[in-house]
Amino acid sequence: MARSFATQFLIFSILSSFALILVQGEEDEEFARTMNRDRLGLKQEKLSHFRLYWHDILSGKNPSAVQVVKPPINSTTLFGFVYMIDNPLTEKPELSSKLLGRAQGFYASASQEEFDLLVCMNFHFVQGKYNGSTITVLGRNPIFDKVREMPVIGGSGLFRFARGYVEARTHTFTPSTKNAIVEYNVYVLHY
Repeated sequence: MARSFATQFLIFSILSSFALILVQGEEDEEFARTMNRDRLGLKQEKLSHFRLYWHDILSGKNPSAVQVVKPPINSTTLFGFVYMIDNPLTEKPELSSKLLGRAQGFYASASQEEFDLLVCMNFHFVQGKYNGSTITVLGRNPIFDKVREMPVIGGSGLFRFARGYVEARTHTFTPSTKNAIVEYNVYVLHY
């Protein structure tokens, strides 16, 4: 009886050791490694605030938003529609004001109960030191709320490793054309 207990204890110890080795992994994995932030220039994180105006233009000869999927069912929330966007981002509410970049991505009606959109877009900047950099926004947009908050989930260029949130407020909406101007306040942590 004592011998079987000793044998079981030995087997348990060996298996535990193998499990520990598998969980810890090897330090010299070929496909992954720990890096020093300084080598990538990631010294101190900054918090930046941007205010810009998003122009969703569905009318005219050159719309910036086009429907690519119609709602498949008769729904009061238009559940299922999808619009691709390449919307201007300007400094002021007027479309003629300075172009800061473009919002590129899509929005879709994602609720059967409410008129909520799933928004997935990159704010691609075209001015100054931010030229070529992007901020990625992905989240729920309940468009009839006065203020909508969506997360910033990443970025590129000067916004690598970005995180934060945006607040969207409808500035104007024209029912006859369905065109909208939305003020976006972007709060982003980045290096």
